[in-house]
Parts: sequence; structure tokens; C-alpha cells
Amino acid sequence: MLDQIKGLHHVTSMAANARDNNAFFTETLGLRRVKKTVNFDAPDVYHLYYGDEVGTPGSVMTYFPFPHIVKGRPGAGEVGATAFSVPKGSLGRWETRLGDAGVSGLSRDAAFGAERLHFDGPDGDGFALIETEDDTRTPFLGAGVDADAAIRGFHSVQLRLRDGGATTELLTFMGYETVERAGAVTRMRVKGGGIADIIDIETLPSAPAARQGAGSVHHVAFAVENRETQLAVRQALLDTGHQVTPVIDRDYFWAIYFRTPGGVLFEIATNEPGFERDEDRSSLGQGLMLPTRYEPSRAAIAAHLPPL
Repeated sequence: MLDQIKGLHHVTSMAANARDNNAFFTETLGLRRVKKTVNFDAPDVYHLYYGDEVGTPGSVMTYFPFPHIVKGRPGAGEVGATAFSVPKGSLGRWETRLGDAGVSGLSRDAAFGAERLHFDGPDGDGFALIETEDDTRTPFLGAGVDADAAIRGFHSVQLRLRDGGATTELLTFMGYETVERAGAVTRMRVKGGGIADIIDIETLPSAPAARQGAGSVHHVAFAVENRETQLAVRQALLDTGHQVTPVIDRDYFWAIYFRTPGGVLFEIATNEPGFERDEDRSSLGQGLMLPTRYEPSRAAIAAHLPPL
């Protein structure tokens, strides 16, 4: 069993409109845009990162906004919902704020002893805010969100699968343990994770297969401290029969990817070097930052990308 994984690093999804996406996360949710760059494989498309002040692992939601992408179809084999942690007693204010902003899909419930507020993203993305008492992370205070309500970072992601058995075994190998069950949902928490350390597996045997598109999660990334531990995790995954990519330099972290038995794409990302490697903290997310190989085409890329 692995002991190097420390919880969630980031979650990456797809969107249809870059400006709407940027406005939703920075103005409605009050997160900071910590990086404005491009898709490494499609430089005519943004890669936008939102999180706390410095993009701490466990706080960062990222997006590829493809202008002509079809809408995703919810189903099995995907991340059904991404949940953020907020202080206890703040959901009433969030419900009012999101309602005033015209956000759809608002509903309240409770699960595993915590109050939740469900809502949709601009492309029908599934989100929730979950009240948490012991989250001491420092929030970014943007768009008028008070410190006693602001998002602290990720709480969890919920995988929607037809059969959760093989994925549960994989997560157990990755250092997670089953801590509770409620109906069709199994909650797993990584040992020693501390924050952003929960994965919920919802088993829906008769659900149709998901189709990726706008509003779909592309992949879920798990955090390791550095490249040395990442290489150890990669070798362990290879030794157990998983098809894992070589290590890929993503400028702000190093990444490896593999497909889970349930169909969800997992990434293992390093906490180093972080988002301050090419911008000062005060100006994070302001400039268009390009991978080195695209710098000769900066003028053409910048002219093609829509203003935010």
C-alpha cells in the first residue's frame, strides 16, 4: 500500500465559454485566478486555474474552455460532483449569494453528518459546498466574500460508477481507507492527508455511461510532495498492472496519468514547484503565461484567445 499520496491536488474540467467560466469562479465563488495559461496539447485553448491566494494543492479547480465543445452527458464512469469546504454556519449566506447570481440547481441536504449546498456550474457542472468545522486553511477573500464564509479549498470529489469494487481496491492501494457508508455512497479518506482527503464513491449499477463535454471533469489529480515520491508511486502502479504515462512537465507541477477501472482518469501531481515559479504572488493569474515551446507563437496565440 502506498503512503506518499496526501489527498487531492487539483480537479480539471471542461467548459464552453472562457469568460463565463472565469466570471463564475472569480466573481460568484470568490476564488483567485492563480494562472492564465494554455492547454499544453491545444495552445489555442486556455488552461485557467482558480484557488486560494497561491494555488495551494488541494484548493485548485482548473478548466479547459473549448469554444465549440458539446455539452457533457452525466452518467457512470466520471466525477459526479466536486465539493468545496466552507465554515460551519455559512451555507445560508451562500444560498442567498448563489441565488442572487442566478446559479441553478440549488438544493440543501446533509450527508455524513455535514450540511451541504448543491449547485450547478455554468455548464451544468456538479458542485457542492460542505460545512466543515476544523478546516484551518486560509481562504482567498475575493469578490466580497467574508472570511467566515469563504471557500477553504476542496472537501472531496464524488465518483459515479456502475461498480465501485475495483476502484475501491485501487484507492485502498493508494492509501485510502473506507470510513463510512450511506446508501449507495462509500466514503474513503486517505491516511495522514489532513485536508482535501476524501473520495466518495457512488455506485449506480444501471446508470448510463457518461459522455464527456462541457461541464465534465476531465481528471482528478492527487498530491505527492516531490518528484522522488512521484516516481515511487509510478513504479508501484506499474508493478500492479496499471498503464501509467511517463512523467510530464506541466510547468507548475510534474504529472503522471492513468485510467482507473471505473473509467475516471487519475493524475498524480507534485506539490513542487508551484504557481509562483513565473509570476510574483501579487500578480498571479494576470499575465498570459506560455510553455517555453509556445513563446515564439505568443502573438498569434494571444490574438486567438478571447478576452476574459
